[in-house]
Amino acid sequence: MRRLQLVETEPVPVTDSVPRLRIAIATQDMKALNAHFGSAKKFAVYDVTPLESRFVEAVEFGTVSDESGKHRNEGDDRIGPKVDALRGCNLLFCLAIGGPSAVKVVNARIHPVKLSAPEPIETVIAKVQTMMAGNPPPWLRKVMMAQQERSMDFLDEED
Repeated sequence: MRRLQLVETEPVPVTDSVPRLRIAIATQDMKALNAHFGSAKKFAVYDVTPLESRFVEAVEFGTVSDESGKHRNEGDDRIGPKVDALRGCNLLFCLAIGGPSAVKVVNARIHPVKLSAPEPIETVIAKVQTMMAGNPPPWLRKVMMAQQERSMDFLDEED
């Protein structure tokens, strides 16, 4: 596995009131969402808000599963390292993901999203931004709510 991460010279301003999601996109070429989860050679990772997006990193894998869902060697885990590499992401966009892989992704608190056809990465990001800015579907609202820290102010209240 190889990682290319951007190093910020200036800290990225974080505004508590602006929802922010980290998304991973399964890709073969860093230009489009065009891969199944298991066979993706690369993942493009972005931080996305309703108004802007920022490339965070690219994660590349030298060995991948084929799209049949079968491993080349018995006991050869090609999924675990991918899930570990994507920890911290909120959403994973791919063309397909098998049941066992989806369970591992969900257990890592990453919501998998399957798209039916390849799309440019910019289009995927724009769709996420549109959903975040408008009335998000329930699955996205749940992911966004999980990002907000829960207030424990009520614990100090007296009856």
